[in-house]
Amino acid sequence: MSNLKNNVQLIGHLGANPEVKTLESGTKVARISLATSESFKNKNGEWQDETTWHYITAWGPVAERAEKYLSKGSYILLEGKLTSRNYVDSKGEKKYIYEVRASNFLMLDKKNPAADNVPEQTDASLAQEGDLPF
Repeated sequence: MSNLKNNVQLIGHLGANPEVKTLESGTKVARISLATSESFKNKNGEWQDETTWHYITAWGPVAERAEKYLSKGSYILLEGKLTSRNYVDSKGEKKYIYEVRASNFLMLDKKNPAADNVPEQTDASLAQEGDLPF
């Protein structure tokens, strides 16, 4: 099992427009909220829908593409890896955040006419780690 790697694929809709910041170095970073939904039968045999919200960060060229092509409601396939970070809140308590660091996305809807021309991200090297400016 040593060949397994950290890989996440999600299909869902954006809950808001990407929030994009430019760091002092000129590198862009985007924060994206993505909702995934699934349907299942509960113990009474009734269909239920469950939505899960995911925190997504995108760096460099992926963030630039997100800023240019994505908007609230966009339906996408997102690829990336699961990451975690922590911080100390205002009460002095340590908090942990799990998020997906996007390496690529593919638009699945045709709402945006430019969607056909979204270039694919091929550079797997993303910006260096550090505190996000959000």
